[in-house]
Amino acid sequence: MSYQVLARKWRPRTFHELVGQEHVQRALVNALDQGRLHHAYLFTGTRGVGKTTLARILAKCLNCTAKGYDDEGITSTPCGECASCVAIDEGRFVDLIEVDAASRTKVEDTRELLDNVQYSPTQGRYKVYLIDEVHMLSTSSFNALLKTLEEPPPHVKFLLATTDPQKLPATVLSRCLQFTLKHMPPERIVGHLAKVLEAESVPFEESALWLLGRAAEGSMRDAMSLTDQAIAFGQGRVEHADVAAMLGTLDQRHVLALVEALAEVDAARVLAELAALAERAPDFAAVLDELTAVLHRLAIAQMVPDALDNGHGDREALLQLAACFTAEDVQLYYQIGIQGRGDMEHAPDLRTALEMTLLRMLAFRPQGVPKPASTPLPLRGAGRQGAPASNAPQTVPGASGSASSAAPSEAPSAVLAAEPSAVVPEPEPRETPASEEPPPWEALPEPPPVPAPPAEPHLEPTSEPQAVAQPRGVDAEPQPLTKPMADSLPEAPAPARASSTAPAPGMEGLFGHAEWLACFESLGLGGLTRNLAANCVVEQDDGEVLRMRLDPSLSAMRADIHLERMRDALATHGIVRRLAVEEGTLPEEVETPRQQAERLAAERHAEAVAALQRDPNIQKLQQAFGARLVESTVKPADAGASS
Repeated sequence: MSYQVLARKWRPRTFHELVGQEHVQRALVNALDQGRLHHAYLFTGTRGVGKTTLARILAKCLNCTAKGYDDEGITSTPCGECASCVAIDEGRFVDLIEVDAASRTKVEDTRELLDNVQYSPTQGRYKVYLIDEVHMLSTSSFNALLKTLEEPPPHVKFLLATTDPQKLPATVLSRCLQFTLKHMPPERIVGHLAKVLEAESVPFEESALWLLGRAAEGSMRDAMSLTDQAIAFGQGRVEHADVAAMLGTLDQRHVLALVEALAEVDAARVLAELAALAERAPDFAAVLDELTAVLHRLAIAQMVPDALDNGHGDREALLQLAACFTAEDVQLYYQIGIQGRGDMEHAPDLRTALEMTLLRMLAFRPQGVPKPASTPLPLRGAGRQGAPASNAPQTVPGASGSASSAAPSEAPSAVLAAEPSAVVPEPEPRETPASEEPPPWEALPEPPPVPAPPAEPHLEPTSEPQAVAQPRGVDAEPQPLTKPMADSLPEAPAPARASSTAPAPGMEGLFGHAEWLACFESLGLGGLTRNLAANCVVEQDDGEVLRMRLDPSLSAMRADIHLERMRDALATHGIVRRLAVEEGTLPEEVETPRQQAERLAAERHAEAVAALQRDPNIQKLQQAFGARLVESTVKPADAGASS
């Protein structure tokens, strides 16, 4: 007996053997059970998804004689043993007329086919016309078919199948019940292939089946054909290496190794993995495409883990990798990968272009450039570049200390500590010589935002037509600047729900939520780390573990790297603790740093609007010209601006 290929041997013979297409199966089974049958059905979908198989199963349901020959014998579960079912399975049923429209496109062929429509079926209950690739018929053939397709004899059923329904005339579509068959997902294909190979007693590796499932591109018939080829290629076995060599596709494990090297920020390993991959002579453009596809899936794993597909059989591995990246890094790497793909045509060779793209990802990441040790003054927001290089205590400035050592000590003393057991003394204020320039404003640490003072400071005129938060002062006189600007800053008033008079955190007591609100701005956090920390509240501090609670809506942002940055930032301010952030409903009476900032901003805006409304010049404009103050355009003056 000759060998029968898997695609034919394992073709479903009943609706219950059908793999996938549950939406079509349900509609047809209910119609058969209730006797609500249409005279014309149209099955659409790409190759190998089961269009012809569904039509043959439906033909068996219409002609099965297990329950008799009358109309009551129609069933959704054909027996597969009666003469009609066996003849249909073997392709010799007289009343099942299968037509290949691709080879019979002429109108004469269609007329010849329709000449026998009026005759009753010879063997079965219905005469079934199965027209495959019906979109290949000519316009004249469709016109000849229209009348019969609309009002066929009661013993005739038309089953049409096509891969391109857009080419069918609207008059034909309106006369048929259309069912669109879906692509097979790789998970469904892999599961079915595993059952088939187990039944065939063929050893296989699951990773090899995932390669076949991806290569099939949603077609079960293509998957079965590729499996036949893989069995022959592997001498009776289906193994990952053999299937990868047969398909000539890129091994996904090499791409994941590159992603792991990027997660470790290890340029040497990146080049080593790329060199190992180059030994297989891959298409480097395809490697970059696969890499950006993995980055896209990592972004989904970070934001919506439940939406991550398992199309490559690597869902668990990607979920673990997603925790090693920040969302900023993933988005940046993806953007660099997309731009690098376009730059490949201008590179000396594709491997060089891929290497430069990977190195560019590491060089441009937010933590990629270390802060120079010789920087005289830390730039504002420098702490947002990532975790500090060292947790060593800050140097206490002396009388002859440089600007670089004096700048950190000028931060508010309530939020600064070198070690949990050592108190940093307040620096002595010193007079600035006339020839010495004060430190630049950008070099000073940002004070926490405070409401605008109620006093009427001096207001310099501006060239921009912008609403000003403070009225023009009448008695204020500019004072000469004889001290550094940090010494002239106004003291920050106590927040509404946090005490600013508490001892320095980690020095004379445990770290509470009031201290967290007071020192949040001075931590220098940025990006998603700042967003995560701004929505946390301090629950408990036992001296060893600092426990915080996070809003559950931001659970996707809780990555290990963000927690490390928060812990390092607290350590630089004397809070040396292990950090534990748990999800939970935040108490209504406790204010998060974000809520505090929003409240203070609203208060400053309200005070600015009130100040403008009291301004006599604005009142004159309103009285003389009927002017109206647009409150949404009012911008309060910076809390740290000097008068």
